[in-house]
Amino acid sequence: MVFMGDRATLLETGRFVQRHAGNAADEIIEAAGAVDAAVDTTTDQETEAETEARHRLAAEKGDTAAMSVLGALLLRRGDLDGAEPYLRGATAQGDRAAANNLGVLLHQRGYPDEAAGWWRVAAVAGSAPAAHALGRHHRERGDEPAAEYWLRQAAEQGHALGAYALADLLEHRSDVGAERWLRAAAEQGHREAAYRLALALERRASGPAARGPHAHHTGTGRPAPADETAPAAQDALAEAEQWFRQAAARGHRRAALHLGALLEKRGELKEAGRWYLTSAKDGEARAARALGFLLRDAGDEESAAVWWLRAAQDGDGNAANALGALHAARGEQQTAERWYRAAMDAGDVNGAYNLGLLCAAQDRTQQAEQWYRRAAYAGHREAANALAVLLLQAGDAGGAEPWFSKAAEAGSVDAAFNLGILYAGRDDDRTALVWYERAAAAGHTEAALQVGIAHLRDGDEQGAERHLRCAAGGGSAEAAYRLATLLDARRPAPGPPALGAPREEKSECEEWYERAAQQGHRRAQVRVGMLAAARGDVEEAARWYREAAEAGSRNGAFNLGLLLAREGAEREAALWWTRAAHAGHGRAALRLALLAARRGELTEGRRWCDRAVELGPAEVAERAARLSEALHQELTA
Repeated sequence: MVFMGDRATLLETGRFVQRHAGNAADEIIEAAGAVDAAVDTTTDQETEAETEARHRLAAEKGDTAAMSVLGALLLRRGDLDGAEPYLRGATAQGDRAAANNLGVLLHQRGYPDEAAGWWRVAAVAGSAPAAHALGRHHRERGDEPAAEYWLRQAAEQGHALGAYALADLLEHRSDVGAERWLRAAAEQGHREAAYRLALALERRASGPAARGPHAHHTGTGRPAPADETAPAAQDALAEAEQWFRQAAARGHRRAALHLGALLEKRGELKEAGRWYLTSAKDGEARAARALGFLLRDAGDEESAAVWWLRAAQDGDGNAANALGALHAARGEQQTAERWYRAAMDAGDVNGAYNLGLLCAAQDRTQQAEQWYRRAAYAGHREAANALAVLLLQAGDAGGAEPWFSKAAEAGSVDAAFNLGILYAGRDDDRTALVWYERAAAAGHTEAALQVGIAHLRDGDEQGAERHLRCAAGGGSAEAAYRLATLLDARRPAPGPPALGAPREEKSECEEWYERAAQQGHRRAQVRVGMLAAARGDVEEAARWYREAAEAGSRNGAFNLGLLLAREGAEREAALWWTRAAHAGHGRAALRLALLAARRGELTEGRRWCDRAVELGPAEVAERAARLSEALHQELTA
C-alpha cells in the first residue's frame, strides 16, 4: 500500500507575489527614508534626541532644510501632528523632500487625493520617491498610463522601488520590458525584484525556444537536462540561480525555498538543506515540508516529522499527508487518519485518497469506497482507478468501466492497463490492445508484456521483440522468458562438437533465460538447466533443475531425475520422477515403470505404465502400453 505522502513539486508555476498597497509603516520607510534634499549632519556620537533638538532649534529660526529633516524624523516616529507643521513650512519654501513627505503624511491620515497633489509637486521638482508614490497612487485607481509615466520617471532616476513597481506594471501587461526594470531594481538590492528576475530567467530557459536543435521535450513540464538545453538557456539558468542566491541572502524566504529545490535537483543535498532550513525558520511551510522529505530520505524520520508537523500546522496539506503516511507505516492508524483528514481540510485531495487506502487496508470497504469517490470527484486520477478496482472486485464491471476511463484519460497508467484487462475479459482483444499499448507507451511493464504477446499471436516478431524487451527491462520475468524463447528460435541448430573447439560464450537468449530464472520463473529455470547440460556443465544444470523442481516444476523434477540417473543416483532420481509423475508428467511415469520392471517389481511397473498411458503424450502412451503388455505376459507366464 503506497500512500500519497511523498513530496509535491516545490516550484510554483506562477508569480509568488501579487502587487499590494503598502501599509503606513512601509510608506514612511519608503518615502521618508529616501529624503533627497534634506541633509542629515548627525555625527556618530550624537544621540537621536540631540539631533532632533539641534534641527528643532534651526527650524524655529526658519531653516528650511532643518524643518524638512525634523518633519521626516517625526514622521518616521509616527508623530503626524508634530511633523505636519514643519513639513508644510518646508514645502512652502520649495523643499521637494518635504513635499514628498507631506504627501506620505496625508496619505496616512486618509487624504490620498491631497497626498497625490503634493507628490506631483515634488515629482515635478525631480523627486524620485514622490514620482514612485504618485505612480502607485494612479495604479491603485486604475489609471495605468499615468502610473507608467510617473513610475518610469522614478525608475529612470535610479529609484529601486520605482523600477520594481514599473516592472510589476509591465509584467502585468506581459510587456517584455519588465525584465529590464526588474534587473535595475535587483542590482540596487531589491530582493523581491531579484527573486522575480530569477523566476523570469528560469521561465525563459525552460521554454521551447530554449531547446537546442536536437533536444526533445521531456513530457514532464520540467526543463530538459543540461546537455539538451541550448547554451543561452544554460546561461540564463546560471544567472537565475545567482539572483535566487542574492534574494535568499537578503532574507527572501521564497527565494531560499526555490534555491534549495534547485540544489536538491542537482544532488547538492547538504546546501539545499541549509537553504530549506533558512526558509523554514522564516516561516515558509513549503520549505519545512521539503526539509522534512530531505531528512526522511537521509534516514532521520524523527527530525523529518518535526518539520512536517511545523508545515502541517501552517496549513500545508502535503506535509500532513506525509505525517499520515509516517504514522500509517508505524501501525498508528488513528493518528494517520487524523493527519489525512487535516490534509483534506487543507485542500489536499490526496488526504481523501489516503483515507481510502487506509480503510481498504483495514477491510472497511464501504468507507474506502466513500473516500475514493470523494477524491475521484475532485479529480484524483489514482482514486478513480482505485474506486474502479473496488467496484470490479464487487462484481460491478459496468460501474467500474467509466471510472477506469476517467482515470486513464486523466493520465493514470494503471487505469489504462486495467481497461485493457477489462476488455480482454470480454474477448474484445482489439480494444484491449489499444489500452495496453497506451499503458505500455507510458512505461507500464505488464502492459508492454501483453502488447508483446499480442504481436507474437499476430506473427509480428519485430514488434513483439520491441515490447518484450521493454517489459523484460522493466523487470517482468515472463517477458524475459518469452523474449529468450523468441531469440532462441532464431538460433541456428548447433553442429556436432569439434575436438579442441573453444567453449561457446553464453548467447543473448541464455542471458534472458537466466534473468527470468533468477526471478523465479520455473520454465526459464528448466531451460537454463538444459542449456547448461548441453555445455556439459552438469553441476549448473542440476542446480537450476533442482530449483525449478522444488518450486513445483514437473519438467524440472523430470530433468533432475535424468541427470541423477546418469550420475548413478537412481534412488534419488526415482523420488523426483515420482514427484513429476504425480504432477502429470507422462515420461516420468514411464521412467518409473521401466525402473520397476528392471527391479522385478512387475505389478508396480504395470501401475506406472497405466499412469503413463493416461498422461501421454502419444508416443509415451504407445511405449507404456507395449511395456504393460510385456509385464502382463511376464506375470501370467
